[in-house]
Amino acid sequence: MIGEEMLLTWGATYRSMEPEEVLFHEGGVCQYYHQVVKGRFRWVNVNDEGREYLQTIIEEGECIGELPLFDDEPYAASAISNTPSTVIRLPKQTFCELLGHYPEVHFAFSKLLTSRLRFKFFLLKEIAQQNPENLILNLLNYFKRQGVHIDAVKDQVNLTRQQIADLTGLRVETVIRVIRNLHEKGHLSIQRGKVIFPKMI
Repeated sequence: MIGEEMLLTWGATYRSMEPEEVLFHEGGVCQYYHQVVKGRFRWVNVNDEGREYLQTIIEEGECIGELPLFDDEPYAASAISNTPSTVIRLPKQTFCELLGHYPEVHFAFSKLLTSRLRFKFFLLKEIAQQNPENLILNLLNYFKRQGVHIDAVKDQVNLTRQQIADLTGLRVETVIRVIRNLHEKGHLSIQRGKVIFPKMI
């Protein structure tokens, strides 16, 4: 998102994290801009029963938890590392000063926020149709178009069935059944337990 050299020049520091370590909690006060250098994070809301609702998966090079940087509200969701990870972080006030000096970076954030908002509109529309097969197929098509969560070379979906369930609000058993049905219809293939999605439908 922002070059590491630029962040370091402005005083950013690194933080290493273990799997399942929480970077920040929903409702917490934002003190830093965070960007993933290594590893993978999930951005989640957790209900009273402890079930996670997956907002999105954050990959290397992406920022996470950017909303409070712009509206001064608390974090809308919690960020949890999926793997051994490293983030680079810049104090919030310094981040705002950086944006003032580099309008092109500010514009890039406007584009990012718009993209994430569009995804939420897409997902709500698909969920409202209450057709699990179309929901999962359209979700995979969306990821394929955006070049995220599907390996560009191997065509392998880099999300677990549980993560797809958490993203869509479906039960994991439903996701497993739908993926099996899509495999039987030839829309995707299952190879050694991995979901392969070679082309958009």
